[in-house]
Amino acid sequence: MLKNIRRISAVIFFLLITLLFLDFTGSIQRWFGWMAKIQFLPALLALNIGVLAFLVVMTLLLGRVYCSVICPLGVMQDGFGWIGRKVRKNRYGYSRPLNILRYVMLGLMAVAIIAGIGSFVALLAPYSAYGRIAQTLLAPVWQWGNNLLASWAESHESYAFYSVDVWLRSGVTLAVAATTLIVLGILAYRNGRTYCNTVCPVGTLLGFLARFSWLRPVIDSGKCNSCGLCARNCKAACIDSKAHKIDYSRCVTCFDCIGKCHKGAISYTFRRSLQDETEGVADASRRQFLTVSGLIASATLLKAEEKTVDGGLATITDKKIPERKTKIVPPGALSIANLESHCTACQLCVAACPNGVLRPSTQLDSLMQPESSYERGYCRPECTRCSEVCPAGAIRPITRAEKSSVQIGHAVWVKANCIPLTDGVECGNCARHCPSGAITMVASDAADVNSPKIPVVNTERCIGCGACENLCPARPFSAIYVEGHERHRII
Repeated sequence: MLKNIRRISAVIFFLLITLLFLDFTGSIQRWFGWMAKIQFLPALLALNIGVLAFLVVMTLLLGRVYCSVICPLGVMQDGFGWIGRKVRKNRYGYSRPLNILRYVMLGLMAVAIIAGIGSFVALLAPYSAYGRIAQTLLAPVWQWGNNLLASWAESHESYAFYSVDVWLRSGVTLAVAATTLIVLGILAYRNGRTYCNTVCPVGTLLGFLARFSWLRPVIDSGKCNSCGLCARNCKAACIDSKAHKIDYSRCVTCFDCIGKCHKGAISYTFRRSLQDETEGVADASRRQFLTVSGLIASATLLKAEEKTVDGGLATITDKKIPERKTKIVPPGALSIANLESHCTACQLCVAACPNGVLRPSTQLDSLMQPESSYERGYCRPECTRCSEVCPAGAIRPITRAEKSSVQIGHAVWVKANCIPLTDGVECGNCARHCPSGAITMVASDAADVNSPKIPVVNTERCIGCGACENLCPARPFSAIYVEGHERHRII
């Protein structure tokens, strides 16, 4: 009964969180966006006290339910483990905890948060790791399937579906996501929850709390015949059947052991008093929990298909990314520093961006975190999707009115690329499409009013949306591009 409830809940959470990264319409996000906000590390970086309190209380009451139901990376590993158990039953066994490795990884995570090393945090964060897998590996397949369906519907004179561009935003992120999937798949297939109980810092931190959980699986030594069947089916490798003990810091409350015990010797019930535990374990656990909790709390407080033709008439050379001195981060990020210190690189904002503006960074100091570029689209003033979906506070919620007044960068004109001067034709595309009216066309020769007109940028009015850069007809480099700002300002 408990096992079935846990499995059904886990599958529901897993499918809905996956859809958050696959859905390009925004409809799923409106209903189930809260599922991203209750992930542990994003809530920690966003200082979402309500969510953190809920997760702590839930762990103290029920054990590591978060790891077996809410965390999508954990549920994904259970899927690989299920395949492994179909190949060979009773494949697991008890192993001693690698506490030194667990504490070192947790300490490194805390140091990375304090130092603002977002790329390291992104690599270790379980929710972010799954987000990259879903967005980078699954989303293109989902979009191709959608396009096939749209093509079929169009052939039947139905326009209920529409085609979308399919493109891989970053080769680095693709490599990281594929490697993560392969490594975790092999580990989970062979040994179950090895990653969760040796590397994952969230699992280690929640493990401290789970040692004191009110409800837990308990072995009745009077009924147990030491057959070891529970241990051979424990994916967390935390049941010592010979000693009739369970390492609750590693138990993910999956209830597999309860269903496998033929003697009814294991039950999910109230914990025994601390005096019944092994001597000294409780005190040591309490000291470890307080030490690491203080470290993490301090860290948190200190820091959060290609188009090649134009209507079938003219070939269009792909735009190239200009060399920006300062990268562009989306409105709501407040500053580059704020985004880098809070972002877990889960790619949810990249998945949600309807304009093709956001893509993962390939720079080492901000690896896989989002940045803006305008080759495929521009940041429309009426769109606030990225700020609505961010669960970690790296992109703060803003209104449409607020976005129109946030300057994330300013446009820079490149004379050598401007087609009125290079080709002798009229243009003015940048000025016509500037939503803030920051670009004016003036005569290139002040002494000749009939000379070709060129753009002049009012940097005080420009908000850095990239409409000018994106819509500039010059190829391969635009004649006008946006230079980012370290800190955003209100104009």
